[in-house]
Amino acid sequence: MNAFTSHFSYEFRTGLRDRSLLLMNYLFPMAFYVVVSLLMTQLNPTFRPSIIPAMVVFVTLTSLVLGLPNPIVSAREAGVFRSYRINGVPALSSVLVPALSTAVHSVIAALAVTLTAPVFFDAPTPANWGGYVLFLMLTVFVMAGLGALIGVISANTRITILWSQLIFLPSIMIGGLMVPQDALTGALATIGKIFPSSYSVEIYNSLALGTGAGPRAVVSILVLLAGGALAFTLASYLFSWDSQNTTRRGSAWLAILVVAPFVAGTALL
Repeated sequence: MNAFTSHFSYEFRTGLRDRSLLLMNYLFPMAFYVVVSLLMTQLNPTFRPSIIPAMVVFVTLTSLVLGLPNPIVSAREAGVFRSYRINGVPALSSVLVPALSTAVHSVIAALAVTLTAPVFFDAPTPANWGGYVLFLMLTVFVMAGLGALIGVISANTRITILWSQLIFLPSIMIGGLMVPQDALTGALATIGKIFPSSYSVEIYNSLALGTGAGPRAVVSILVLLAGGALAFTLASYLFSWDSQNTTRRGSAWLAILVVAPFVAGTALL
């Protein structure tokens, strides 16, 4: 436990001291939140109820899907994981601790959005705080799993950008953040449901706003739980200690299995 605590404390402090991580965890998502909220509330006042869920999901996407993979790849390339292996650190901890420390940063930023949006942008506060906590925890869980998996399968930091953007950009455009899922039709609506952001927004609208845990909310909860659990399982299975070691327990292409719960969700929502 002492080793885990020390490892977590080191990773958490790195997220505050490293300029690139500080940018991804706090500066960029908070600046985006302020600018977009100011702009969207002027252009479309009906966006106010969407500020909290959209910007909270954006914060988690930025810190966990964009920001988390690079430190994992850098640690592997620098031989940090090799030293962990020599000292008996389990593979799961090598993935879990960076994900957990970054998740804490994303929760702090998400709470800042939640507490300031009603004050500065007249956004409605959650009617059911229990539902909000469930929404936040599931969102962080699945985004952390995806970020860890991207870091594990990426050969270098340039590749992490490619995989991260495949999740990040569509989530913003058709994943229920900038455009409500109900406003999308046809193929765009179906494709949008492949991304976890759409299920997070559905949970917020159903539970945090107090409309009730209907079938859509239950499906969304199950999809995010399955997606996050599968992402962490695959990340642990595909984890490689050393960038010089080209062998691993399975092909990196097994990571594509992580989309299975979300594809199944498109048939149920």
